[in-house]
Parts: sequence; C-alpha cells; structure tokens
Amino acid sequence: MKLGSLNGGRDGRLVVVSHDLAWCAEATHIAPTLQAALDDWDTVRPQLELLATDLAHEAIPMMRYHERNAVAPLPRAYQWADGSAYVNHVELVRKARGAEMPESFWTDPLMYQGASDEMLPPRADIPLADESWGCDLEAEVVVVTGDVPRGVSPEQAREHILLVGLVNDVSLRNLIPGELAKGFGFVQSKPASALSPVFVTPDELGERWKDGKLHGPLKVDVNGQPFGRADAGTDMTFDFGTLIAHLAKTRNVGAGTIVGSGTVSNRDAAGGPGKPIGEGGHGYSCIAEVRTVETILGGEAKTPFLRRGDTVRIWMDDEHGHPIFGVIEQTVAGG
Repeated sequence: MKLGSLNGGRDGRLVVVSHDLAWCAEATHIAPTLQAALDDWDTVRPQLELLATDLAHEAIPMMRYHERNAVAPLPRAYQWADGSAYVNHVELVRKARGAEMPESFWTDPLMYQGASDEMLPPRADIPLADESWGCDLEAEVVVVTGDVPRGVSPEQAREHILLVGLVNDVSLRNLIPGELAKGFGFVQSKPASALSPVFVTPDELGERWKDGKLHGPLKVDVNGQPFGRADAGTDMTFDFGTLIAHLAKTRNVGAGTIVGSGTVSNRDAAGGPGKPIGEGGHGYSCIAEVRTVETILGGEAKTPFLRRGDTVRIWMDDEHGHPIFGVIEQTVAGG
C-alpha cells in the first residue's frame, strides 16, 4: 500500500496511491491526515487496504496522481531522528579531517534530532540564502514508526515500522563545524528536508525489505548526470530496528516518528572508498563524501557544493524500472 498527501490544511489530506503512482483515491473519510491514520493504525490500516484494493480494481472514484501536486506525506512530523547507519560514510568524513573514529561507532549508532515542523514537498525548491554556507544533498532511506515502547529490542522495534520512504536531508556543510564546536548539535546547518511523494508499507516492498533494511540502488542525479547508485542494503551497519531501539532506550517513541538511515554509502569492491560512477563505482549520496574521497586521494576537494540553479533528483526503481516512492526533484533557489 502506498500513501501520500495532497494540499489541504497544514497537514495535508490523505490519499491512497496506486502501485504505479498514476492514480489516487481520497482517504479522508477514513482518516483526514496520514498522522491521524498512524495514531489509530490498527483500526485504520484494514480500511485503507480495502480502499487500495478498490483503487487497483478501479471500483471507486479516482483521480490522476501528480507528484508535482503532492505535499510531503507528513508535512509536520512529531519527531525526525536521523541516524548514521552507514559507518563507512562517517569513517571517511573523519579521516578526511584527520580525526580518529572511536571504535564504539561500529557498535553504538550516531543519531541526532532534527527539526520536523516543516517537511518539504518532493518538488519544492531548496532555499539557499548564501552559497558560501556549502549546500549539500543527502539521499537517505526513512521509516515511520507507530507507538514504540521504551526499552524495546531491535527485533521488537522492527515490528513497529509502519512505512518506508526516502528523504533529501539537506545540509549546510560550512555551518556545521561552528555549530558542533559549541557541543550542542545541529540547528542552523540542518534546514528543512524533503520527503518522497509517497510512503510505502513494508509488505509492498517484497524482497527489497529484509532484516530491517531496504535493498536496492538509491539513485541520485545532480544536474541531470548520474551521481549516486549506492545500494541501500549494502554496508548498512545498523538496521532500522537497531536505530529505533537506540532512540527508544530511555523513553517511549510516538506514532509518526520519522527515523532516517543517514547518507547511504558503499565501499568499493576492494573495501576502499567508493568510486565515482564514471570510474565503475556506485557513486555517492552526498557531495561531502566525494569531496572527502578527493581529499584523501588527491589532497584537496574539487567537487563544489550545490549552487543556485543546480538540480537534485533522488529515487529508487522497482524491478520494472519504475520509481517505488516517486521522485524527489529539487532546484536550489535563493532564500
């Protein structure tokens, strides 16, 4: 089942979307918003599934689904917690600046709490007031939870994953060092993120969803050129069950919480830093990583961060070459 939101109030209005993303049906008579559905998931899900079946059989009124008209599935979320499950990415970034990575990073996930009062639509511009801030994309997988009890195990946590999607977690790289130096985390350096047009129930993903991980190439194009094709299920040190259990160690986690994987990152076949697509590698899911590899191999970063007018496209195809979650497609614009 695929769920999305169209314009209608600050939290959008819920629609069920067809498997091929061509059609949708209003679901507001079942739950007005996706958050309302998540709040009462056990009751609402069977009704939404029946609606999805009727949509598939064209047995109900339906309308064309246009991704450009979609808002974020959760325009406002109660919580946005972003992990860093691909430790290869963390190790590379720290190596580039000459910092040793603590051994605990391989066993204890990194995670920060981002702002979730504004989640951007999939086709919204990336606002950038100052190009010197170092605007970067970060292509990631996200899951949405139901209510998660405090102290849950990673295995139990997987049972509370209700939906899966994608995010462009925009970062302002040149603002990060100053904020982290204060010892209190990200604020200004992490502007609003854009969510994929639809979120998908794990059962819809088939073999792509296994052991709390989404498998398959996460595709990233920058300015129309292939930039990243890293497999989301490869080199993922911590599955989503582990990330959720980490978040819920000392408190309950509420329905509608979005948990991110962190930047998807693959090593090359020999175990070293990933290579660009043009050199036979899987590419990258953020500019910071390619700049890191350039620094390690050549002594300096050459790839620029995003500038106004640049475009970013993020998606994942199914076995037929059709986007599973729709496409995040954004242009950097003046702030």
